[in-house]
Amino acid sequence: MIVKLVLFILGFVFLVKGADYLVEGASSIAKKHGLSSIMIGLTIVAFGTSLPELLVSALSALSGSPDIAIGNILGSNFSNILLILGTTALVVPIVVKRNTINKEIPFSLLAVLAVGFLVNDFLIEGEGPSILTRIDGLILILFFIVFIYYTFTLAKEKISVLPKLKISREEDVKEHKNYKAVLYMLIGVVGLYFGGQWIVSGAVEIATYFGLSEALIGLTIISIGTSLPELAASLIAAKKGEADMAVGAVVGSNIFNMLWVLGLSAVIFPITYNPALNIDLYILIAVTIILITLIYSGKKHVLTKREGIVLLVIYAAYLIFLGIRG
Repeated sequence: MIVKLVLFILGFVFLVKGADYLVEGASSIAKKHGLSSIMIGLTIVAFGTSLPELLVSALSALSGSPDIAIGNILGSNFSNILLILGTTALVVPIVVKRNTINKEIPFSLLAVLAVGFLVNDFLIEGEGPSILTRIDGLILILFFIVFIYYTFTLAKEKISVLPKLKISREEDVKEHKNYKAVLYMLIGVVGLYFGGQWIVSGAVEIATYFGLSEALIGLTIISIGTSLPELAASLIAAKKGEADMAVGAVVGSNIFNMLWVLGLSAVIFPITYNPALNIDLYILIAVTIILITLIYSGKKHVLTKREGIVLLVIYAAYLIFLGIRG
C-alpha cells in the first residue's frame, strides 16, 4: 500500500512534467518548420496540455475502472470553475469577455448536456447498462471539431480561448537543437505513460483499501491533482494583470474535457457509465448556470472577490457532499 501511495503521488509529477516536456519539444520542432506561435498554441500546446486528463481517463477505462475515467473529467470541470476561478477572483477581479459569456460558456453547457444524453441510454431504452460507446465518442469529437473551427476563427482575430494556452508571442516558443527537442518529446511520452499508470493503479488501491468508491477518488483527489497546473497558471496570470484570460481558459478546458478527452477515451475503449454520477452531472449544469448568474450580478461582466468566495464555498459544500455520499 505504501509503495502504491508513493507511486500515486509521483504519478502526478510525471504526468504534469511529461506533458510540459512533450509540448516544449514538439513546439520547438514545429517552430523550426515555420509554424507560427499562435498555430503552435492552437494545436500542439492545447492538445498536449490535455494529455494528463486524457491519459488518466483512457487508462482507467482500459483497466476496468470507468468510474475513475468519468469522475476525473467531471471533477476536473468542478475544480476549474469553482476552485480555479474562485481562487483567482480572490487575488484580483476577473473581467469576463463578451465572447466568453455569449458563446463559450453556453457551448460548455451544451457539452455537459450532450454527454448527459449520450451516457443515459437506460432513460431512453428503459433497460440495459448505460455505455459511452465508440459512436458516442465520435459524436463528442464532432462537437469538438465545431469548437476547434470556432477557435481558429477567433485566432485570425488574435483571440484564443483554448485551455491552458501559454504561447501568445513569437518569443514564447523556445527553439532547441533537433536532438534535444526529440529527447524532450521522448521523456514526455515516458513520463505521461508511467504517470498515468501509477495514478490509475494507485487510485484503485486507495479506493479498495479505504472502502471508497472509485468515482469519489476520480471526483476529488485525481481531478484536483490534474487541475493544479491550471490553478498555478491562473494565479500567475492574475499577478501579471492578465486575469481576464482565466475564464476563457477554464471554459475552454471544460469543453476540451467533455468533448475531446471523454470522446477520445470512449473511442479508444467504450466506457460503462454509473447512473449514480447523474447527480454530479446535474450539479455541474447548475454550477455553470451559477457562474453565468454571478457574471451578470453585482459588477457586470466582472468576477470580484465576493463572487470568488461564493464559488469556493460552493466547492467546499460539494466536497462535503461527496464525503457524505462516500
